Amino acid sequence: MGRYDRETRRAALRVAGSCSRDSQMPSRLEQLCQDKGLRMTEQRRIIARVLSDSDDHPDVELVHRRATAIDPRISIATVYRTVRLFEEASILKRHDFGEGRARYEETSETHHDHLIDVQSGRVIEFQNEEIEALQRKVAEKLGYRLVGHRLELYAVADGAKRTAGGGKR
Repeated sequence: MGRYDRETRRAALRVAGSCSRDSQMPSRLEQLCQDKGLRMTEQRRIIARVLSDSDDHPDVELVHRRATAIDPRISIATVYRTVRLFEEASILKRHDFGEGRARYEETSETHHDHLIDVQSGRVIEFQNEEIEALQRKVAEKLGYRLVGHRLELYAVADGAKRTAGGGKR
């Protein structure tokens, strides 16, 4: 079993455990859906839980694999429709990290940027006030007031720094 499959299985088991353990307690995404008045079928609930429990910006195919580990009746078309519905309701944010596939995360109240490991596809979220200040300063210098931005850094791991204390995140 490959690393990708093990991670998918672990994520599915975590979601399945939370579905049975907290059947009365909705996930963050489920609660947002309810707050926005979306009709929640059991399959949508499972997809919402899979997305809510994800910390890796999954694509639709990965969401489907995780969801079908819980309920094999969920079709890829259902996942596509549900993800599109959540995106249109501003519950999910879509990202294109240059891999030819959309990846998703919950819409966040707090701003963050992304560093994408181009070798593994891993996405690391980060916040850096120095970068934020510099972006505002650049806009001001050019005669503008910054109202938003998106920063994606594409990188390869520096083996020497990672073993010298950089570590994995």
